[in-house]
Amino acid sequence: MKIGLSLSGLLQHTAESDMVQRFEEVLDLVRTARDCGFDYIYAGQHYLTTPYQMMQPLISLARLSAETGNMGLLCTILVPLQNPVQMAEDVATLDVISGGRVTINAALGYRDLEFDAFGIEKNTRVQRMFENLDIAKKLWSGEKVSFQNQYIKISNTNIGITPVQKPHPKIWIAANSDAMVRRISSRGEVWYMNPHSSLSNLKRQFELYKEDLSKNGHSLPTDIPIAREMFIARSRDDAYAIAGPFLESKYKAYAAWGQDKAISSHENFTSPFEVLSEDRFILGTPNDAIVILDQIRNLGVTHATLRLGWPGMNKRHIASAIRLTSEEVIPSLKS
Repeated sequence: MKIGLSLSGLLQHTAESDMVQRFEEVLDLVRTARDCGFDYIYAGQHYLTTPYQMMQPLISLARLSAETGNMGLLCTILVPLQNPVQMAEDVATLDVISGGRVTINAALGYRDLEFDAFGIEKNTRVQRMFENLDIAKKLWSGEKVSFQNQYIKISNTNIGITPVQKPHPKIWIAANSDAMVRRISSRGEVWYMNPHSSLSNLKRQFELYKEDLSKNGHSLPTDIPIAREMFIARSRDDAYAIAGPFLESKYKAYAAWGQDKAISSHENFTSPFEVLSEDRFILGTPNDAIVILDQIRNLGVTHATLRLGWPGMNKRHIASAIRLTSEEVIPSLKS
């Protein structure tokens, strides 16, 4: 199982943070993860992220790629909000800069604020998601494309730069709801299991995913990726004391954005932390992490993206969790 370091909580910080200094810290933490044997880094995407400052992922990864050695670069793109031509050229550029190490996490988006700002009707997001992906795939292959809708017009033309990976970079697709999981499986696409759902719910959805793949004549993809929130220390008490306040604050912000309702009307990210964390976060000792990640590996998961830090957290604590993961967790998962 390949292990990735999520930078979502490291490229996103509180309003009073000095982002120049914070980005220097990210550079250092990425070097640490590289030297500790992590397989890839991940950067997420949102716009208008009050109360947090957040750096955009493709631009950030272009700079970070110089520090990553052979690590992969996983990047979320809110696909319904993009112009497919710009998206195709930007991704191709990053793939060239990195020597062919890009994987895309195509995300649907759920925040009204973002759709309103881009002038996109939210009820068109599923159609735009797959429409934009299909156009981009053709453009990445070098094919000439003709397409027109109310937003764009492409007339028998191709893009000026194509990615190193042929026919295109790997594409994973994020999904929260059963309906979106089924849409992904109907196309035979890779489902990227989200970090916010309980593990029991993801196990249930994974069975749906496999059943629908088979029904639609698709085999199980080679990549089975998942994202998880994780923090480890020498004791469970330390792990909860260090990470708990930051996780709790972050999930209150998610609740304000409506992330919990994007998963299920029954989810409530403002629940008491002990309720919220149960079966959802990996918090504790290295052995606690090994037990849970081993369950995840036994599902068939091939890639686990771990978020080990959140906005405002001290760099020293994040670096410690990275090293502890490298020394005591990763070797067990690789054996």
